[in-house]
Amino acid sequence: MLNLGPQRFKDIAGKVTRCSDRVLVERLKELEMNGIVVRNTYDDSSLIEYALTEKGQDLAGVMKTVHNWSEKWNQLDADDPQEVDQCHQPL
Repeated sequence: MLNLGPQRFKDIAGKVTRCSDRVLVERLKELEMNGIVVRNTYDDSSLIEYALTEKGQDLAGVMKTVHNWSEKWNQLDADDPQEVDQCHQPL
């Protein structure tokens, strides 16, 4: 989703529905520490946006491949649904 441009946290959280805000913040911090995402703040407002760095943009092809793989296998696994927690571990 960040490949479409900078996003506010609330917009990201609204699209990542199976993840708590706390876990999402942790993941964004990890991505920031690894130079994949940059967190932009603005002096004259409380606005905080997240955007991909050049390193993060380089992952676009990899992420598209992973997304396609996930779509294929999630469709096949729909016949055998399994409940998982927010970390995708079986319940």
